[in-house]
Amino acid sequence: MSTIEQPAIEQSAFARLEQEKRLQNPVFRGEINDKGRFGFRGEIAIKFAPSIADEARPPETVAQQVITGAEPGQDKINFLACYLLSFGYLPDLAEVLGDTLTPDGKYFMFCNNIDLRKRYLVTINGIPFYIIPIDEATVYNELLELLYLERGDLKKLDTAQKIDRIMDTAMKFDTKFPQISLEDCLAGMGPVRNPNENRPV
Repeated sequence: MSTIEQPAIEQSAFARLEQEKRLQNPVFRGEINDKGRFGFRGEIAIKFAPSIADEARPPETVAQQVITGAEPGQDKINFLACYLLSFGYLPDLAEVLGDTLTPDGKYFMFCNNIDLRKRYLVTINGIPFYIIPIDEATVYNELLELLYLERGDLKKLDTAQKIDRIMDTAMKFDTKFPQISLEDCLAGMGPVRNPNENRPV
């Protein structure tokens, strides 16, 4: 990571997650427009594995294919989309993100073990999460379809500009999903598949 980007993340809503080493395998992290909006693509560690003899180990659970952004000068993450191998990871992810979330944010959870015919809105501690099933597709492609963004229009943009455009559009998302309680959604989720089998990339 360049020294230019480091001050930006320390002053952004991602500062605590960075300090806790939860922002992993970054494809991109840095400012995504000239107004100082900060973006990240990569993974967010949800549950760390116990370290053995001071040797760092991969996290036990992660939010994958993360695309997220936050406005400058704020301590809240305004937009986040990610892939969860299991909807059951969401309560822990919500706890990890904690005070970085806002009721006005747009949070899209693409979950592997949710009925492919269903979409839900689940609220945890006052924070709404859009719950969307996903199988073999990628979060990026599914998000573009959900937001009615044309892939061809984004091809000419670099990674920062793509995150910026997606975030702009996501913040205007107002489609109504059926509301369901966390408990009912947990009760209705399917089995968790082997993450090493046909894993999304």
